[in-house]
Order: sequence, then structure tokens, then C-alpha cells
Amino acid sequence: MFPLKPTFKSYLLPVQTDLKKTPQPPIKKLEAKLLPGEIVVNEVSFVRKCIGADSSHGDLWGKLICTNFKVSFITHDALPKQRFQVANRLLGEHDVPLACVEQVVTVNDAKGKQKVLCSNQKLKFNPTELILYCKDFRIIRFRFDEAGPQSAKKVCLAIAHYSHPADPQLLFGFEYVGKQNYGSLGERVNGVDPGGGLQMPLFDRPSEWDREIKRTGAAEWRVCSINEGYVVSSSLPEYFVVPVSLADQDLKQYLCFFTAHRIPLWCWNHPNGSALVRMASISDPLQQRKLDQRICSAITKSHPQRSDVLKSDLDKNLPNIQDIQAAFVKVRQICVIEPFEESEEKWLSSMESSRWLEYVRSFLKHSAEVVYLLEGKHVSVILQEEEDRDLSCVVSSLVQLMLDPHFRSLTGFQSLVQKEWVMAGHRFLDRCNHLKKNNKEESPLFQLFLDCVWQIINQYPAAFEFTETYLTVLSDSMWIPVFSTFLFNCSQQRTENSMDFAKSKCIPLGEEKALRFPPVWDWSQQFTSKDQALFNNPMYVGKGATCVQNGTVKSFRRTKKNYSSTLRGMPSSLRNILMDGHDSLTLTRRNSLVPWLKPDFSQIREVVESPTERFFRDWVSRPADLQGMLIPQLLPSHLALWRLYFLRWVPEASIPKGGSVTAYHKLSQLADEVEMLQSQLRQYKGATPASTPTSNPSTPSSDHSRMYFKAVSTHEPSSTPEYLSSSFPFSPVGNMCRRSILGTPLSKFLNGAKIWLSTETLANEAL
Repeated sequence: MFPLKPTFKSYLLPVQTDLKKTPQPPIKKLEAKLLPGEIVVNEVSFVRKCIGADSSHGDLWGKLICTNFKVSFITHDALPKQRFQVANRLLGEHDVPLACVEQVVTVNDAKGKQKVLCSNQKLKFNPTELILYCKDFRIIRFRFDEAGPQSAKKVCLAIAHYSHPADPQLLFGFEYVGKQNYGSLGERVNGVDPGGGLQMPLFDRPSEWDREIKRTGAAEWRVCSINEGYVVSSSLPEYFVVPVSLADQDLKQYLCFFTAHRIPLWCWNHPNGSALVRMASISDPLQQRKLDQRICSAITKSHPQRSDVLKSDLDKNLPNIQDIQAAFVKVRQICVIEPFEESEEKWLSSMESSRWLEYVRSFLKHSAEVVYLLEGKHVSVILQEEEDRDLSCVVSSLVQLMLDPHFRSLTGFQSLVQKEWVMAGHRFLDRCNHLKKNNKEESPLFQLFLDCVWQIINQYPAAFEFTETYLTVLSDSMWIPVFSTFLFNCSQQRTENSMDFAKSKCIPLGEEKALRFPPVWDWSQQFTSKDQALFNNPMYVGKGATCVQNGTVKSFRRTKKNYSSTLRGMPSSLRNILMDGHDSLTLTRRNSLVPWLKPDFSQIREVVESPTERFFRDWVSRPADLQGMLIPQLLPSHLALWRLYFLRWVPEASIPKGGSVTAYHKLSQLADEVEMLQSQLRQYKGATPASTPTSNPSTPSSDHSRMYFKAVSTHEPSSTPEYLSSSFPFSPVGNMCRRSILGTPLSKFLNGAKIWLSTETLANEAL
């Protein structure tokens, strides 16, 4: 019997198995996202961004683009780890502002050559690799194995050229502001009003100085306007505060005797009447005594008790800007360039030899001594510096931060920087070396100040409204050449350059004196409101903080009993020995940290206690008032390396699901939960008898929470998110390279600190 033949017949077409004929999804073209005024200068395709330290596994392929604002890498690939959570509105994940590029290094593997490129230089070999050393401690590598040699060379030369602008008006901020904010008729475009919605003073008008005078109770001080139009001094603001007893005519007479015509400036008034004043040196020695007496007499008259005035010469008592720059270079070398295989003891020894923490301690110590004079002795203090534009910015800011809790709030801190740095004429253009013209003028004074602030936050975390993430982002914003805050040496320079630029570009300014650059304090320019929540400290105890007592929501007023003294677990004989055994402001410039590691206890007990030591000993023995005076403890064991800032790009130093961010995560959730409970209690208290909290939903929307991490429900696990690490919210992936990278002859090139020498020196030494 034969099997039956199949009778089924299919009327469907066979399944297509030829992969070549399968329709492919269209590949999206790789293009950079451009800001107003931004143009593409050069680009090269088939570029590999190096991610892995020892192999090409996980590297990203894409297009490298140079614009007049940034170096941009565009890719369809995803990073091997989850993308970091915070996004900058001005920069992409793989973007680097040109102002952030410290050095451009090109390498040719076959010829064993490398060269540091400067502006308008020639490159005699075709690069196989590009390394960008960045001012925020990143090191980024690109390989041109598959790219066109000439295209690779052109993009390297373009990056070197545009990262070295020859004139302030070539900084991208001018093009951006001109296109973003002004139309052909001078009208506002895009609905943008830079800084218009800020709830903080910029101190560019008399009314804001008046409010600060009233806030501090400085009744015998007044706003002076003799510098309107910058007719008196180019580096001073148009408006500043002087003693009432000094007439404008007197000030105009004294001007020529002060360096750069920088007459004394009022900074702050203590509630007891003592004033903090800063001034430049008196350039005419013959007038020194007479002017000193006249200025001190005017300050004395402004004090209710007619107290004395003491002067602190910062140039004699603190490291100079070159010392600070040298220490910063060494720290960068230790944290970024040198390998991490060394022992902990050797690494700590290297860190100490850099002297960075020693200088941090020097500024904190000197500021604490000024605090003692204002608070303990009720005398006014003059901070004197050659030009009153560098060291005095650091000290005056730290003194006010220690004494006035207003400046520990986010808005208050920003107004402090605006007042004591921006309006006082700190040379941000020169100290940041935005034009890369003079390495001798470069110095990280603002980074030093932020490190000092972090040290105080680290010791008194509940006293500040803002976080270390905020301080780090603020430092990074120095390298985004858009904000007026960090772009100029003084207000007059901004006005003069923006007027010239507007004239050359035919931008009608209308009634405005100059282009209105956005201040960095308008954080909506960079981050969403959710991302800005990372700035908020969940532990902050402010004057207006609320608490729940016996089921009632009350305003939270701290008393001495409310504070913990757990931060003070040290022998009373060693607590805050801030003075050098005498009651003066003299500081040893090179006081090593080593003697503090092994103090001689017998000698300490025998030394007669000075009034300054007694003042700080008494203060340390009491519980801390977080809304009062704060004095940092300054033994070496109390000062720490600011890990998030210095080590965030180092993979070996990154702790997955660890570090301080894990505590921040839990505390934010708790703070958010407390906020919701407080809202429920308030609504419950105001509810009618017929209503209940359940019938009247009371939990606030999560969108209105101050915290980045929201409270989790009882049904959800409260585990640490996978993307959290000690580097959060920054991603070390793809932002760091090591000497051991395969195929790159960099070991000799990176030996020692040569990579951070001047570009001219390196260019001459290149093969």
C-alpha cells in the first residue's frame, strides 16, 4: 500500500530568509546639536573614543566634531554602563567645551612621535591618536585607525586653534549671547531675559547694596557712586560701600595713592558693629601713614563703640598665586597622571608634598583668626593686598561664611561670590587662563576657595543648604564660556568688550549699556529643575526649617541643646589650636603639616594659653550652633581630600553603589518622607470634622519635592540604584586614560609633571 500524496497547498509566500534583501532601518545621520551662534569648524568620521584602559573592548565609534564652542563626539553606541542621570542643557554626554581643554596632544604610533599643539602650529605627521587633557581633570582619548589621515590632522589643528582664542571677543559667549538674546532691531528674542528671574542680588545697582547694608545693620556706612561709568577705577564696581564720614571729595583725593585706584571697600558688618574691609596697597610711601590714619579713623567712627581697627597684610601671611598654582599642578599629577598601584602610604606622602592641603589649611586658619578679631575682640579688620583682587577674595568670603549663616544658604552663598569675587574684580579671565596667553597669571584661587568651603561642609554638614555636587558643578561652570560670572576680569571689561562686539556685529543694544550675559546663577540655563535638586542638602537646618512637636508643625528654632558634639571627639588641649602661640595675625607661609601629626603633648600643656587660643577652646567646648559662628577644626586629621572633585574621573577610585552619595540617597528619601508627613499633618489640622486625610489627599506631588531622590513606598524596595557610585553624578567611563594603554607610547611622555608645563616648552621638546 502506497502512502497518500499530500494534498495541502499553501497560498502564502515563503518566509524571506535572504538577509541581504531584508529592509534595514534607516541610519540616523550623526550631527552635532548646536547652540545659537555655534558653527561646525571641522569634523572627521570613523573615530574611536577609547573607553577601556587596556583594550579596545567597549570603545565607541562615531564622528569627532570641532565647533567654535566645543569638541563634540557623536555616536549611536551606548556606554557599557548605564548612562549617568544628569544631563547638561548646553553640553552633550561626550562634549568638552574648548575653554576646558588644557592641552591638545597628538600621537603617531608608527613613528613614535607626539606633539602638543598650540594655535597656528603645523603638524608634520598624520596623527593616529588625539588626547585631550582637560582643566576639570578629565583625559579623553580618540583613535583615528579607520579615519582619513588628512581629516584627522585638520580636526586636531582646529581644536588646538579654537581652544586658544587670541582675543576675549573670540570666546563663544559673545556669539551665543548675540544670537540668543538680540534681534535685528535690538528687541529680545526667544523670550530670554538673562538673569531676569533671579531671586538674588547681583550688586550692580545701589538698591542692592542698600539692602545688604540694612541686612547687616551697618548704619554708619553708605553707597558710593563716584565710579559710575568706571571713571575712577576700571577694576572697581560702579557702586560700593564706604564709611559715612568719608565724603566723595575725600575719596577722589585719595584715589591716586592706592594701587589701581582701588580704595577701601566694605565687605560686611558684624552685629557688634565691627566691620570687615578690604583694600589695595598704598603705592606712595610718603602718604602711607597719613592715609592709614584717615581710613582707620573713618572706620572707627562707623563702629558704635569706636573700636580699634587692625590690618592684615595677606601678601605677607599667605601663599602667593604662583605657589597655589604649583600645588594644584602637583595634585593633578598625583590624582590623574600617576598610576594608582602605589601604596597608600606613598600616595598620602605624595599628596602632602604637593602642599595643596597645607595651603587650604593656611587660608582657613587665617580666616579663623580674622573671625576671632571681629567676634572675640570686637574690632574692625582691614584685609590688605597689593591689588585686592586675589587672596582677599578668598579670605573675605571665608570670614563671612564662618560668621553669617545667611551665606550658607544657596542664595546667600551665590550673592557672596557675586559680591566678593565678581563685582570686586577678581581676574577670572586671567586666573582661568581662558585665552591661554600667560601661564604665570593662571592660578586656581576659586577652586581653592571652593575646597575650603567643602572642608567646612564636611565638618558641619547640616549647616549648609547646598551640597558638594553644587560646588563641583559651580567649578565646572568656569569652563563654559557663556556666563558673565567667570568670563571677565571686571565689570568694566565686560561692558567695553560687549559694546565693541555689538558694534562690529551691528547688534543694536537699545538702552542697554552692554550685552546681557547670563550669570551662572541662572541654573535653568544648564539643568532641569529635577537635576538642580541635587544641589539641595537634605540635612540642612535653616532658620525657617520646620519640625513636628507633639503632633504640631512648628517653626524649628535651634538651641544649644539641639546640637550634637560628635564632631569634636579630640583632646581639649588640641582642639582648634589655630594660633602660633601668640595673639597676632602672623602666619608662617610654609608651615608643614608634619609637626601636627605628632604633637608634643608636654609642650602643649606648658605653653601659656593666648587669648586667641582661649577663645577657640571655649568655642569648641560648647555644642555647635549651626545658625551661629562656625570655626573649622584644622589639625591634619580634620582636613580631607575632596574626593568628588579630584578623583571623580579615576576608575580605580570609583566605588560602585558606595561613597557619600549612598548616604545622600537615603537622607534625601527620609527628607522627602518627612516633607510629605508634614504636609499631611498641616492638612489634618485644618480639616473639618467631616473630612479625613484619606478623603482629602494630602501627599504633595513628587514634582514639588526639593529632593532629587524621592521617598519610596512601603511596597517598593529601598535598595541603592545600580547607577550610583562615589563619582555620581559624574561618569568616569570614557573620561580617563592610563599609561598602560596598548599601542600608545606615552610612558616617557607622561613621566613626571612635564605634561602640565607650558605648551611652548612642550612644543620645543616634541620630536
